[in-house]
Amino acid sequence: MTHHITTKPDNRTFVPPVALVLIAVCLTVTGELLLKHGMNQNGALHLGLATLVPDLFRVITNPFIFFGFGLIFSASIFWLSAISQMNLSVAYPMLSTSYVLILLASAVFLGETVTLVRWLGVGVILAGVGMVFWSSQ
Repeated sequence: MTHHITTKPDNRTFVPPVALVLIAVCLTVTGELLLKHGMNQNGALHLGLATLVPDLFRVITNPFIFFGFGLIFSASIFWLSAISQMNLSVAYPMLSTSYVLILLASAVFLGETVTLVRWLGVGVILAGVGMVFWSSQ
């Protein structure tokens, strides 16, 4: 029995691969913010043998951490769809757009200080991502 896999998208439901990557990035960034907020509530996670099980239980039962992992898992579904339709060498560098979103969201939602040097570093990374993306067109 031969299985036929169609590569022609259904125009009613087709989402461009670049949009899938951006959705994955947004879900991942939101999930990471929830993880950090949850860990801020829980305190540091020390991986000592004596406290590992109770500490992990406390962490995974925190609703922010639970939903953060859920969003990150959801992002992986969009990611799988994206990389099934485009070259990994193009898609993967696009994930670094999350750096900008994380820096901005960390400052706005978590009150973290983001220095000019960090912003400049992210700018350099994004310039490289742009070069990778446009070289694939």
